[in-house]
Amino acid sequence: MTVRPLCPPRFDVAVALAGLLGGLLLWAFGLGVRPGDDPMVLFHGRWALLVPLGVTACCELLRRTAPRTALAVGTLALAADTVTQGSIATIVMYTDLMYAAVVYGSPATARRLPWITGVLTLAGMLVPYAVLRVPEALLIGLVVGAVTFAPASTGLIVRNHRDAADAARLQAEQTALLAEMDRVQAVTAERSRMARELHDLVANHLSAIAIHSTAALSLDDPATSKDALTVIRENSVQGLSEMRRLIGILRDGADDREPAATPTLDGLGALIDTARANGLDVALDAEHGAVPAPVELAAYRIVQESLTNALKHAAPGRVDVRLRRSPEGLEIQVTSPYGDRAGPRAPGSGAGLVGMRERAALLDGSFEAGPEDGPEGKRWVVRAALPVTDVEQGEA
Repeated sequence: MTVRPLCPPRFDVAVALAGLLGGLLLWAFGLGVRPGDDPMVLFHGRWALLVPLGVTACCELLRRTAPRTALAVGTLALAADTVTQGSIATIVMYTDLMYAAVVYGSPATARRLPWITGVLTLAGMLVPYAVLRVPEALLIGLVVGAVTFAPASTGLIVRNHRDAADAARLQAEQTALLAEMDRVQAVTAERSRMARELHDLVANHLSAIAIHSTAALSLDDPATSKDALTVIRENSVQGLSEMRRLIGILRDGADDREPAATPTLDGLGALIDTARANGLDVALDAEHGAVPAPVELAAYRIVQESLTNALKHAAPGRVDVRLRRSPEGLEIQVTSPYGDRAGPRAPGSGAGLVGMRERAALLDGSFEAGPEDGPEGKRWVVRAALPVTDVEQGEA
């Protein structure tokens, strides 16, 4: 609810002073609405019209702070003015009070005043004509309409335009707020995507480097150190290549060159070979067929991160990678030995599991990971199910 100011605005003070000074100037020249011998004049003398003039001018001070009160008092002042010689300034100020009551008054007042003044205008035309039976009687209604209905209708039009402008401004502010929220969400989603890609690209190679460098430092064997350094070099070169690819994707391509192709399931063989070179015993069983590119990338990254976790944390033993295409989608399962390991471990932060879960969720899939007991002992199992749109049906 809007709180109205207690003091009148400067514009209202200026309106009141202008109306009062204009009325005094007309009074000084002896200009009135009616001559002194008019039958309507009950209070003779030029001084009598100054009272309604002063009251109406004071009402102008309340045109915005208390518009209904100003209109009510101004109506009484106008009624008093009609039984004096009258002042044009009083009538003009009253029309402004009617206009202000509609523009600045309550919504109910703004709706009712045009109807009330319209009815009064019709009554001012029909009743005198029915009584006097002369065409000149219709002029009474025209005068009533000019003083009441015309300013009330004008005020209603102005108020409607003002309300429409306020609604448009509010809608623009809401649109700007929604756009800002969309921008923040888009930036957050892109930051999450970049974090997943960066983690999946670098974690595998850096984990292998960390483990083999620890082994090379802990073992005083030139042959073992040479093998470890070979693995470290290979992972360093591959990590740099992956980093260049990611930078190529993020860079604004001024030379219009496309970044390198994203990994697909056809590259699982090379990924398994790299894992074996890093010291893992990996068995691959993949029957996936054709799947959409987003599913291929998510499946590849889930397998890659699962192998990285196995390299960092798994106990000695075989790691099984299994992919199957089912009517529901692509099913992925990676199992690795679960338990203590004697060799060095690479530190982990849990971001890999978070990234895999996010990748599955973005495709409306499911993901779970944790230890399970099986025929071969306790194993760490990663399962993911990614919905797949039927490629053959989509192309038909």
